[in-house]
Amino acid sequence: MPSWFRRDPGPGSEDPTGQIPAQSMAKIIEEADGTAAADGASNADVNSVLERALADRQTLIQLCLYALDRARSGGVVERIEQGLAGIGVTAVRPDGQRFDPSLHEAGGAVATDDPALDGVVAETEVVGFADHERLLRAPVVTVYTKR
Repeated sequence: MPSWFRRDPGPGSEDPTGQIPAQSMAKIIEEADGTAAADGASNADVNSVLERALADRQTLIQLCLYALDRARSGGVVERIEQGLAGIGVTAVRPDGQRFDPSLHEAGGAVATDDPALDGVVAETEVVGFADHERLLRAPVVTVYTKR
């Protein structure tokens, strides 16, 4: 990447990618509480700030998933997945697990003579994602079926 494209991290910076660190939710809450107390605002105002921050988070997650689905570079996919994992959004690849229709979407089947593989996920066709424990998008999988 050309040097003119990167943001200069400045002297003493440990981050070679030049990324701007995000504020933590605790910091946002602290600032909202301080602002509310200073302005005589109500808890409803603080809740409004938090609701807006959560709505913005969801929008950004959906945008990242959209970009991830269209990324052609393995490095870009890996970087987006790492960034999402940093905020608790993890990829779901259930290869080798039992097929569970409440968690997985069947996209196809492959025949097997091994009865132990019957109903096991053979391959993940489309990666799923979970936000902490909440499933955002079910993975589309190919399942082994007994002949």
